[in-house]
Amino acid sequence: MKFTASQIAGILEGEVHGNPEISVHKLAKIEEGVEGSLTFLANPKYTHYIYSTEASITIVNRDFKPEQELSTTLIKVDNAYESFSKLLEFYNDVKHNKIGIEEPVFLAETASYGEDFYLGAFSYLGNNVKIGDHVKIFPNVYIGDNVTIGDNVMIYSGAKIYSESIVGNGCVIHSAVIIGADGFGFTPNTNGEYSKVPQTGNVILEENVEIGAGTTIDRATLGSTILRKGVKLDNQIQIAHNVEIGEHTVIAAQTGVAGSTKIGKNCLIGGQVGIVGHITIGDRVRIQAQSGITRSVKDGEKLQGSPALNYGDFNKAYVHFRNLSKLVGRIVDLEKNNGE
Repeated sequence: MKFTASQIAGILEGEVHGNPEISVHKLAKIEEGVEGSLTFLANPKYTHYIYSTEASITIVNRDFKPEQELSTTLIKVDNAYESFSKLLEFYNDVKHNKIGIEEPVFLAETASYGEDFYLGAFSYLGNNVKIGDHVKIFPNVYIGDNVTIGDNVMIYSGAKIYSESIVGNGCVIHSAVIIGADGFGFTPNTNGEYSKVPQTGNVILEENVEIGAGTTIDRATLGSTILRKGVKLDNQIQIAHNVEIGEHTVIAAQTGVAGSTKIGKNCLIGGQVGIVGHITIGDRVRIQAQSGITRSVKDGEKLQGSPALNYGDFNKAYVHFRNLSKLVGRIVDLEKNNGE
């Protein structure tokens, strides 16, 4: 796809300084710009690159005044970073603007879908599936019986959505995500073996939830596993049965949350965090990467370590951890001297 400077300026409500007909077909960092690419300058420490970049078009703030001759065409906007982000969103919308049903697919007679629907080849839609408007489902996606999907949802190749799941408006589900797999429910029997506990609940994703590639969200034993609106999950995360995650909480990669734990709103949870089951984590909690959470957490706490401590206490204690061998040596010397 090619866009001219004048077309881009129209999208961003900007002003062209240079050749309005010059076109671009790809994006680049300002220091890596080549002919045919579009870049931006927002951070002043990168200003020197604008005089050497080979990018055809550069988005800059309106107050930018070049001190040397430029070879790049400028588009001046109120906020270069926000405008570039807006352009990336527009680019993605255009790139993914597919409509129609490819072949071969399996589409149950009782399945229904709305306007501007795209279904990629080798996908499967089960009985009583209900899909809203402007939904894009890429190839090799499985959607089980009685699944409901809202408007403006994007489901990438290879995702699996098990029966009874509910996906809200504006959700994004990346490749290899599994939604609605059985929760890890087993009970020991008299023979010393484990019998499976039927997992009869479902998964609910509220609006504007995004699920990263390779993440699994288990269905509830009874009731629902729920991700509230605006939740963002990174790649390769495990969310167990009956977990509830509050609005606008963000969780980084390789974190695991055990069953029936409740996480509050606006939390930030780092990568490789382990959270035990049947606890409650409050709102606005901050958990550093690789922490182990073994207790309920109050609103606003900041935690680090395994088992996790208050963030400030952990940093104070870490000073002693680093000097532990020296402290042991001093104790040994004192004991020797006392012995003498």
